[in-house]
Amino acid sequence: MTPVKRIISYLSPYWKEAGWSVGFTLLGTFFSLFSFTMIIPFLGILFDHHAIVESPVPFEFSPAAVEHNFTYFVSQIILDHGAVNALLAISILVVFFMFMKTLFAYLAKYVIAPLRNGIVRDVRNMLFDKTMRLSLSYYSEERKGDLMSRMTADVQEIEITMIRSLDKAIKSPITIIVYLGALFVMSVNLTLFALIFLPITGGVIGWVGRTLRKKSATGQKRLGMILSYIEESLYGLRIIKAFNAEDRVRKRFFDENQRYTRIMNKIWRRKDLASPLTEFLSSIIIITIMWYGGNLILMGNSTLSPQAFIAYIAIFSQIIPPAKSLSTIYYSIQKGMASFDRVESILNAPVDITEKKEALPIPSFEKEIQYQNVWFKYDNEYVLKDINLTIPKGQTIALVGQSGAGKSTFVNLLPRFYDSSKGSITIDEIPVKDLRIKPLRSLMGIVSQESILFNDTIHNNIAFGVEQTTREEVISAAKIANAHNFIMQMDQGYDTNIGDRGGKLSGGQRQRISIARAILSNPPVLILDEATSSLDTESEQLVQEALGNLMKNRTSIVIAHRLSTIRNADMICVFHEGHIVERGKHDQLMEKNGAFKALYDQQFKQ
Repeated sequence: MTPVKRIISYLSPYWKEAGWSVGFTLLGTFFSLFSFTMIIPFLGILFDHHAIVESPVPFEFSPAAVEHNFTYFVSQIILDHGAVNALLAISILVVFFMFMKTLFAYLAKYVIAPLRNGIVRDVRNMLFDKTMRLSLSYYSEERKGDLMSRMTADVQEIEITMIRSLDKAIKSPITIIVYLGALFVMSVNLTLFALIFLPITGGVIGWVGRTLRKKSATGQKRLGMILSYIEESLYGLRIIKAFNAEDRVRKRFFDENQRYTRIMNKIWRRKDLASPLTEFLSSIIIITIMWYGGNLILMGNSTLSPQAFIAYIAIFSQIIPPAKSLSTIYYSIQKGMASFDRVESILNAPVDITEKKEALPIPSFEKEIQYQNVWFKYDNEYVLKDINLTIPKGQTIALVGQSGAGKSTFVNLLPRFYDSSKGSITIDEIPVKDLRIKPLRSLMGIVSQESILFNDTIHNNIAFGVEQTTREEVISAAKIANAHNFIMQMDQGYDTNIGDRGGKLSGGQRQRISIARAILSNPPVLILDEATSSLDTESEQLVQEALGNLMKNRTSIVIAHRLSTIRNADMICVFHEGHIVERGKHDQLMEKNGAFKALYDQQFKQ
């Protein structure tokens, strides 16, 4: 879909508002035109060149009939009340026309406000919805700061440069068309002469504007880099200070900010060229028309009277503001299109993890999970190679091996955070790709090495994702997770806000909140991704006890860093370079004196 069609698709739900705006703009333009045509009788009376019409003609919608009857109306005022009162009547009529013009101009803006704000709301909603549907692989290839820039700064740029220009984009063409129509009625030859210069003006403006989109795209990318640096710096502030790297980080940010500033200087200089350039070119056109039309009148070759020619110039001058607006809109749209392209790159990104139309629900887990000849790769190299494993219901399977061996990838395939490149994964003999995604993931509870908590209360973090839960159920889950005691020691108990990423809690406390969340969701399958590897001994003991409570009567897949924690696992699988090279119970693997024994000795050697 082309950008123009895409923009139109955003506008389509608001066609009624757009229609009302067009109607009000059209009415306002007609009243504006009438107010300027009053110059002709005004000057005619002032200089005593006004022809007296003694009888009207039958009313019809034609310029000649309207002009004749209006001249008759003015003539009657002059004959009955004098020229001074006729000037007063025309002045009152002009004021009325101007009032109606401004009224309809306001109404046009009034009805278009829901359109402008609604489109921005819709784009934000679509972006956020798409980010929730995109697979994790998309985010592993993108900078978070750049994505945040597209969802905030780029949407704001679209609002400023494109959406806010909609009322001008509607009003300006209508104004130009109506005024040009009036000019053709007044003098065809003079108007055709004026139109010769308009393509020249448009060509110059277009030539300058074409470069603006490229510069704007570069500028928005630089802004994304700046936001990435901010996000990384805030997240890693402790490390930056610990390694005395403030100067290095500061210099990197300042350099990137300076590059962004240079680009924006170029962008705004070109954008700000639109108005003065259009004004200068329009002034040349008006002076040329005045010279050409004046010569025609002086030589007696024009059908226009002197007062009509002045009215012609006045009406033509009113084309300049909407023409300037159109040129400014053109520049703004070119600038906004760069942001539009960046937003579209997210909206058009393919969703790798999709649900089949005939996908099956899975209300429960009854027998076993099977990995059958599973291969997976992120880019070019496979990180899982021909994996075959059966996990019976109720058993605990431990995954061990060096970093990068494929353990986390193995468990991420089960809830379909990624899809296998080859082979199949089944639950109760049903391929996970044939199941509905939401019921599939509801079967699983995940506790990872890094506790993912939100800037909210403890209660809401534990109850996250669980609908219609009670405070008593939350407290019960916290008690099982060994979290209730420290929660009650906090000022507001379960209503305590834990800060960004749970920053007000210790590592062990955050982990126990995560375990309480998993307990409350009561999943039949648990995925524990090195849940205790970053904890101190005391915290680990509390978390291990909580994990023991959580794992009772559940099927558990445990990625273990500390081999001592998996001694009682039903099966231990040793991963090496994407393969399962050994499997068995702890004592069996120790007796084999193979890969597991080597890992064990390396971890516990004196």
